[in-house]
Amino acid sequence: MALAGLEALAVRQPPPGVGYPQVLADPGPLAGRTALRCLSGMLIGLVTFLVVTPVVTQLAMLAGWNAAGQPGSFADYYHAGRAFETPWGMAASHLGLGVLLPTALGLVLMVHHVHPRWLHSVQPGFRWRYALGVLLVAAVVLNVVLLATSGAWTWQLRPQADFWWFMLVVVLTSPLQAAAEEYFFRGYLLQSLQAVLRVPWAGVVVSAAVFALFHGTQNLPLFLDRFGFGLIAGFLVLRTGGLEAAVAAHVANNVFAFVWAGLTSSIAAVRTTQTIGWWDLATDLLGFGLFAVAAIWLAGRMRLAVTTPGFVRTPGV
Repeated sequence: MALAGLEALAVRQPPPGVGYPQVLADPGPLAGRTALRCLSGMLIGLVTFLVVTPVVTQLAMLAGWNAAGQPGSFADYYHAGRAFETPWGMAASHLGLGVLLPTALGLVLMVHHVHPRWLHSVQPGFRWRYALGVLLVAAVVLNVVLLATSGAWTWQLRPQADFWWFMLVVVLTSPLQAAAEEYFFRGYLLQSLQAVLRVPWAGVVVSAAVFALFHGTQNLPLFLDRFGFGLIAGFLVLRTGGLEAAVAAHVANNVFAFVWAGLTSSIAAVRTTQTIGWWDLATDLLGFGLFAVAAIWLAGRMRLAVTTPGFVRTPGV
C-alpha cells in the first residue's frame, strides 16, 4: 500500500539518459516550472535546517533532561549537550540533523512529484553493494592517511569519561547525521540548484559553499576544508551517478574522528573546533582525494549506471 501511494504521488519521470544533477529538470519549455518547484523546495529545506532541526534537537534534549530527573537547570543541560559533553546531547543533535533525510526525500516527492528513489541514484535506488564497498575503502584510506600524516602512532590512549556510551551513540547516530547531510546538500540541494542555474558544476560548487557556511564560526582553512570536501563529494555524485560514495566518505570521516577523539582527548574538543592549520587542510583533502580515486575505480569495475535509463517507463508497468 505504501509503495502504491508513492507511485500515485510520483507522477513525473526524470528525463531519460541524463546525469544525477538533471534528475529534477523538465524539458526546455517547462524550465520555468522547474525553477519554481526548485526554489520553493530549497526554501522549505533551508527553513527546516534553520528552524525545525534545532527544535527537534531541543525537544530530544528536553526529554533526556526529564528522564534524568531534571539535573540542574535545563539551560546548563542543553548547553553541555550541544557541546557534546554528554552522550545524550550528541544523540539529540544527530537526531535533529537526521530530520534532513526525510525532508530531502519528501521534497522530491511532494514538491517535484518524482519518486524518492531518484534521490538515491540514477539506477534508481540505493546501490547497497557499492555503498558497502566504498564504506570499507573510506575507512581504510582515511585512517591510513591520518596515521601517516598526523603522527597518530605517538598518541596516548586515554579514553574519556563515558567512552562506551559515546561509542554507542557514534555507531547508532553518526551514520544517520552524515547521510542526512549528504542527502540534503549533495542530493536535493545539488539537484535543485543545477536545475535552476543550468550551468555545468553550478550545483556542486554552490551546494558545497552552502554546506561549508552552515557549519558556523570557522577560520579560513577549516572553511576550505569543508568546502573542499563538498566539492569532492559533489564530484563523486556526478561521476558515480548517486550519493553512495559521498555518504560513505562522510560517515567514515565522522565516525572515526569521534572514535579517535574519544580515545585520546574528548569528543567535545572535536565538536567545538573552529580553527585548523593549513597542514590539516592539506592532509584532509589528500585523504578525500585518494578516496575519490578509489571510489571512481570501484564504480567502473562494478559498471554502475551514471545516467538515468534511456527510456521512459510506462506508469503501472
